[in-house]
Amino acid sequence: MATEAQGAEKSEGLVFHPMDQFIVKPFFGDGPVGTFTFTNVSFWMVLTVLAAAALLVLGTSGRSVIPSRVQSIAELCYGFIRKMVEDVASKEALPYFPYIMTLFVFVLFSNFLGLLPGAFTTTSHIAVTAVLAMMVFVTVTVLGFVKNGAGFLGLFWISSAPLALRPILALIEVISYFVRPVSHSIRLAGNMMAGHAVLKVFAAFAPMITISVGIGILVTPLSILAIAAIYALEVLVAFIQAYVFTILTCVYLKDALHPAH
Repeated sequence: MATEAQGAEKSEGLVFHPMDQFIVKPFFGDGPVGTFTFTNVSFWMVLTVLAAAALLVLGTSGRSVIPSRVQSIAELCYGFIRKMVEDVASKEALPYFPYIMTLFVFVLFSNFLGLLPGAFTTTSHIAVTAVLAMMVFVTVTVLGFVKNGAGFLGLFWISSAPLALRPILALIEVISYFVRPVSHSIRLAGNMMAGHAVLKVFAAFAPMITISVGIGILVTPLSILAIAAIYALEVLVAFIQAYVFTILTCVYLKDALHPAH
């Protein structure tokens, strides 16, 4: 019996669940999650909004000639996204810059805050990214019809293609257009979830030395090195995914403003 108990303890020591970090739980108490339950997702989304607002408010409050660090970061974000909007979607898209800037800052802070120990990465959930993607999809679609009327349908009609192929290409373009919010949301959620799951897997092997000294002497240092390398990669991925989400928004906005191009 003692041997079985020790074996059970050892097997429990090796058990890890890398996907448990994505479970939505009530922030207060342990009850079921209802429609209006304040969850861990809600908490980290509120924290994301507060952090983004703090950066932009504090960064623009002083407006000194010699900028502080916070002001420099805020100005860098502003200039980076403004240039992106202007280069990708043309100057006609600048009136929509505040919306795109808000998307970028929200996704960026969500990704970075999710790297904190014990944090919840809100952008790893398809429910969050799908809402963001649908907002972009509906916005650019409505804008396309408001700006161009029925001419917006020219986005799906490839006039440069042979006449016989145009109906087929039009059908393909329509399907690809309505798939946009799916790919837009899954790309962000999938990348954030995969990276954090891999981190959790390597983190589970880090305390191996406390279970088996012989194996742990080799496995534990390698696990720690792998965690450091993957964490550095995740910092880069957090920025890249915010950038990709934003630049795709600019591309969709360009299609809405210039459907014939």
